[in-house]
Amino acid sequence: MTDLDTLSVNTIRGLCMDAIQKANSGHPGTPMAMAPVAYTLWQRFLRFDPDDPIWPNRDRFVLSEGHASALLWSLLYLTGVRTVDPDYEVLGRPAVTLDDLKSFRQLDSRCPGHPEYRWTSGVETTTGPLGQGVATSVGMAIAGQWLAARFNRDDFTLFDFDVYALAGDGCMMEGVSSEAASLAGHLRLSNLCWIYDSNRVTIEGHTDITFTEDLAARFLAYGWNVTTVADANDLGRISRAFHTFRAETERPTLILVHSHIGYGSPVEDSPKAHGAPFGPEGVRATKRVLGIPPDAGFHVPDGVPDWFARGIGARGAELRTAWEKTFDAYRSAYPDLADELERIQRRELPDGWEAALPTFPADPKGLASRDSSGRVLNAVAKAVPWVLGGSADLTPSTKTRLTFGGAGDFEPDDRSGRNLHFGVREHAAAAVANGMALTKLRPYWSGFLIFSDYAKAAIRLSALMEIPTVHIFTHDSIGVGEDGPTHQPVEQLAGLRATPGLLVFRPADANEVTETWRVVAALRRAPAAVVLSRQALPTFDRDRLGAASGVARGAYVLADADRGEPEVILLATGSEVALALAAHEELTAEGIASRVVSMPCWELFDRQPREYRDQVLPPAVTRRVAVEEGSTLGWDRYVGSAGAIVGMHTFGASAPLKQLLTEFGFTPERVSQVARELVASG
Repeated sequence: MTDLDTLSVNTIRGLCMDAIQKANSGHPGTPMAMAPVAYTLWQRFLRFDPDDPIWPNRDRFVLSEGHASALLWSLLYLTGVRTVDPDYEVLGRPAVTLDDLKSFRQLDSRCPGHPEYRWTSGVETTTGPLGQGVATSVGMAIAGQWLAARFNRDDFTLFDFDVYALAGDGCMMEGVSSEAASLAGHLRLSNLCWIYDSNRVTIEGHTDITFTEDLAARFLAYGWNVTTVADANDLGRISRAFHTFRAETERPTLILVHSHIGYGSPVEDSPKAHGAPFGPEGVRATKRVLGIPPDAGFHVPDGVPDWFARGIGARGAELRTAWEKTFDAYRSAYPDLADELERIQRRELPDGWEAALPTFPADPKGLASRDSSGRVLNAVAKAVPWVLGGSADLTPSTKTRLTFGGAGDFEPDDRSGRNLHFGVREHAAAAVANGMALTKLRPYWSGFLIFSDYAKAAIRLSALMEIPTVHIFTHDSIGVGEDGPTHQPVEQLAGLRATPGLLVFRPADANEVTETWRVVAALRRAPAAVVLSRQALPTFDRDRLGAASGVARGAYVLADADRGEPEVILLATGSEVALALAAHEELTAEGIASRVVSMPCWELFDRQPREYRDQVLPPAVTRRVAVEEGSTLGWDRYVGSAGAIVGMHTFGASAPLKQLLTEFGFTPERVSQVARELVASG
């Protein structure tokens, strides 16, 4: 270790200590322990240009143990990473300033308590919920290999980036990391490196109270390459470990690093080092051990920024400039592929992609929306070559397999396929899809709606990060019948709708499915959950009913009173829209003026101008009935105090579909009766 190496590592440690102490909040132990490892990676290995942090072939660094965010903020500051705006343009001002570090964990600081994607340039993914970062990194590695297979040519290597994730004991205990590691080992993702900070400490105490497995043996069993660094302060051994990773061509790599949490502090190797500042005296004592002026806050010695500029800065600029020259030549040789790449980076779709979307003829028997979605998805994916995905071992049920010629399967020996097999790993599937979306591809994954619970953390993060991951769910209601209440979703729709920024679609027929995909495919900064039926839904006659294009506005008038204002409005989503139409016909025959409103996406409807919302749901018409085979939670804001909701108040039951619908009141007779009672009460 040179003097500048030592100085730089301890500068990182000092900045972390000071930021956490000033905030009087944070986790100093891990940054103190892992500063040498992070420094070695960034200064000697990471192919990353601070002046252009979104260069497509950059290596990705994921801080999975996101509570150690001060470590990342210090690196972004010292390496001079520049900001990127929402349109992916590099603006040139620092992503993290010293003032940001000084306001660590404070309102509007670019140094929040955990890394937040879109908030601070240089953050590749939001982390904090343990295990999510490493699982997301698997998606990034898959995307890197797929991009290489599609775009590299014998004379042009555009993609060969590596993905590094720094994880701790907590990440390794979480189930999602096991799911993701198993998948990565099966796929032999040799461009993936997890760095395991084994400091043997968690919040409750030392890990021997809960976590005594042989983790190296576990990862060897997954099919990983495993190498060990006995001392986190040994930069030479750390460098050798990274060289070992780079030389590996058949397996992902785990670098197991033995570290000392709170290194150099009075609470070194103690659980007390994990989640609380050292205190003013503890900070000064630690600085004396490390050779930092004890009373100098946020001290950056004169040679350190220049040292980083000569290391990662110069290397990254050289690599990025060479890549851009290669891409200029590539554009001349392969203009169509170059256009694809540029569109991927801007999250734009090919010209004319919408021409591929099918229109379905009226059919009283209709199709299950999972079936019509499968057809539309295939049309979209054929028109947009960077749409790819799969299911959590349920593709025959979710109808999400891409079947057109050349779609293929993404496998250990063929990286060009667009069908992924996630296995029975819902949580990892959603996180992996997020990682692919963060690499600018358009991924989807799928499963049964009931099992969205397993993936909820990753779904939430897709919304928090504002990335266009598509979560496809089938078997959307008690309509799954005999499988019983363990497979019948009741509260899941409400939970998804409660997630800020997530667009939840429950289309009512095949043409609403088409219009749902028209919206979803074009999303740039929002994820979507597409919720589909197992049972057939009639395809409505649009010559006499409202146009399915109303999906784009979230809700629309599907059928209206013959004349004048309606006396009662029937609102529904998915399979229950046909039920509302049947009740509407009964009411009309009795001389009761009713309107049917299809509400496939509450979130889009809520964003419409007040004028449109009042046209669909006139404030003067207070007699309203909502119908949905799920929890009634949330419908009250549309039906009001004078309305009624036909929904689920218990779990389901195991019985054939028709019996269940009668048992729980989802019949035209029941809906029309509720509507009659409301009209009579007025």
